[in-house]
Amino acid sequence: MYVVRDIFTAKPGMASKLAKLMKEVMTMPNSPRARILTDLVGDYNTVVMESEYKDLASYEKMMQEYTSQPPELRQKMAGYTDLWQSGRREVLRVVD
Repeated sequence: MYVVRDIFTAKPGMASKLAKLMKEVMTMPNSPRARILTDLVGDYNTVVMESEYKDLASYEKMMQEYTSQPPELRQKMAGYTDLWQSGRREVLRVVD
């Protein structure tokens, strides 16, 4: 099992808006199941999208499907890059 975390540092005053947008997008049909997290202690304005995959092939398949997004998803995500200033991705293997 793998955990993928997309970690964003939102622009000041935009963390809540970014988290809300991600939550809406992740509840759309054909979206991967994900949790949206915000900072409580640590770097300010942090928004994390965390999802799980049984293997890296499943993650790769989801990423390929994401590139052929339906128009309603593209419309909802328009301008989302204006909400954050930096980001990174972590792919972690769950130890059994």
